[in-house]
Amino acid sequence: MNYEELKPRLQASSFRSRFRLAEKDRALIAARGWPVIEAQARNIIRSRLADAFPKNDGRQTPMRGSPVFIAQHATGTCCRSCLEKWHGIPKGVPLTEAQIEDIVHLLLDFLKDQSGDLARFPQTPDLFCD
Repeated sequence: MNYEELKPRLQASSFRSRFRLAEKDRALIAARGWPVIEAQARNIIRSRLADAFPKNDGRQTPMRGSPVFIAQHATGTCCRSCLEKWHGIPKGVPLTEAQIEDIVHLLLDFLKDQSGDLARFPQTPDLFCD
């Protein structure tokens, strides 16, 4: 699952192509930092999509509230039906660790593509690095 290969198909979809990051989404990414966004994406995929039959499948991903939710809709990773249609991952089977990681990296690639230069936003320093 490679974002650059998938991107033209997503852009050809009138529904998928309308999802873009707003200024507040970019500011949130800058404030939290990529490691936090990646952890959030991983947690969302594990808790909302990884099961063979997720609770509220098809309605479990809000349209706003987190840049990760925007990325899920934009990349066709918002529910098991979309995972099957866009990525060939069958419904009714739990996601493997490799599939979870592929989805997380796809989401991050979309977010990085959409976020542009985040230097103009306030950033929270990492308290655990030198």
